[in-house]
Amino acid sequence: MINDLLDGYREHIVDAHKQPLFLLLVGFIVSFVGIRFSVRMIRAQVRWWPGNITPGGLHIHHMVFGLGFLLVGGIGVFATNGGHPWIDWFGLCFGIGCGLVLDEFALILHLDDVYWSEQGRKSVDAVVLVLLGTALLLTGYVPLGVVPGQTSATGEGRWGLVAVISVNALVSVVALVKGKMWTGLLGIMVPGLAWVGAVRLARPGSPWARWRYPSRPRRMQRAVRRERRLHARADVARTWLFDLIAGAPDKVPAHHTATHRVAERMAARATAHLDVQHARALARRSARLADRRAAALAAARRAGGAAAVLPAGHPAAPPEPERQALAHARRRTVRAGRQRVYAARPSAAESPEPYAPYRHPKLPHPQPRRQG
Repeated sequence: MINDLLDGYREHIVDAHKQPLFLLLVGFIVSFVGIRFSVRMIRAQVRWWPGNITPGGLHIHHMVFGLGFLLVGGIGVFATNGGHPWIDWFGLCFGIGCGLVLDEFALILHLDDVYWSEQGRKSVDAVVLVLLGTALLLTGYVPLGVVPGQTSATGEGRWGLVAVISVNALVSVVALVKGKMWTGLLGIMVPGLAWVGAVRLARPGSPWARWRYPSRPRRMQRAVRRERRLHARADVARTWLFDLIAGAPDKVPAHHTATHRVAERMAARATAHLDVQHARALARRSARLADRRAAALAAARRAGGAAAVLPAGHPAAPPEPERQALAHARRRTVRAGRQRVYAARPSAAESPEPYAPYRHPKLPHPQPRRQG
């Protein structure tokens, strides 16, 4: 068994001059799996795991170490002119750097620490895409399905090669514009796969749907139904798989800055889609409510509501029996559900007194207090 594996490795990898690419893929997979295991141990706060590297309180992301591996691998290949066995070791080094950098691809894209958020899933997408592309190259697939060495050197052969490359590239671009990311990218490597994404309906949120489907409502409805029926299930399976590989994202709290940014974008979109007449009606309604509140407040002030809440010892406050009777009458009015009726208070110009006490129309007028 082991001898068969070794013989197959020599035949398909070493003799085919694919050992540097194979070591690059091995380094890529090992570094990604290793760093994901490390960050999940740190997230779980395991005591025996070393944890983050924070010299002087500065958190150094593993992307920094990945850049170092990429520089060593790339510069080393040019410095040694791609000779053996250096190209094998530098290919392994380059693969390790790719795994460490692409694991924080979302951080580079958003320029924010979104590693354990929903935006951090873009890192897993990038890793899976690069992994599949490298594996296809290793197994013998070439971009656009054309092998230049197997084509004839005549003019017809060259023009045929150019035609195949151009058509397949155009179809892949159409699939990408329709929102079929995986189909379009993998269709560059696998001939015919991009045609499936280019022929089928576009996803509702894709640029193709925004450009072509507004004048075709039936096609837009079909795309929405297909999105709910097929892509929703695929997204559930994809989420489960990515949670298994990279861990479930954190629930962002309400006070997080990313949540505020998302809420502001959603509010801006909702406001932009409001009808103009609806917005004007809302403005008129708000103005009417403000006028009613201002009128009620002015009536309460004219009726002596401000004086009714003055302390008992205040010189401008009404007598205590009158205050109790006023409060009792207001409670009965509120319980009965009737509209409050306030007596009009004379203005300062009509009444020479500094304070005219409030007198309820249904209550007996209190006798003035005698002095001395």
